[in-house]
Amino acid sequence: QVQLVESGGGLVQAGGSLRLSCAASGRTFSRYFMGWFRQAPGKEREFVAGISRNGGGTYYADSVKGRFTISRDNAKNTVYLQMNSLKPEDTAVYYCAARERPYYSGRVYEYDYWGQGIQVTVSS
Repeated sequence: QVQLVESGGGLVQAGGSLRLSCAASGRTFSRYFMGWFRQAPGKEREFVAGISRNGGGTYYADSVKGRFTISRDNAKNTVYLQMNSLKPEDTAVYYCAARERPYYSGRVYEYDYWGQGIQVTVSS
C-alpha cells in the first residue's frame, strides 16, 4: 500500500503558475504509474496528467497540454505537476493517484490509491 499527500495548492491569478507536489510513503514508489486528476464543483473527477514508472512516458488531457508538465523523482518518492498559464477553468481540487498496473490509464476507477486532494483556485 502507498500513502499520498499533496501540497502546493492555493490561489493564483489567471496567467500565473503553481507547482503541485505529491509525496508518497509506504511501498516502493517507483513501482507505480502516477496520475493527477481534478474535480471542479458539480463535475466529475477528470484525468489531468500521468507519468510512467521511470518517467519516460507522460500523458496529458487535451485541456492542459502545453501548459502543464508532470514529472517525478523516484529518489524523493515525489511526483510533481507544474501548472503554467493557469485559467479560471483550471479551478478544482487536484488529486494525486497511484496505479499498480504499469500502463497508462485516464480512468478514475483504474487507480488504486489516492491522496486527500488540494484546492487550486484561479481568479480572473
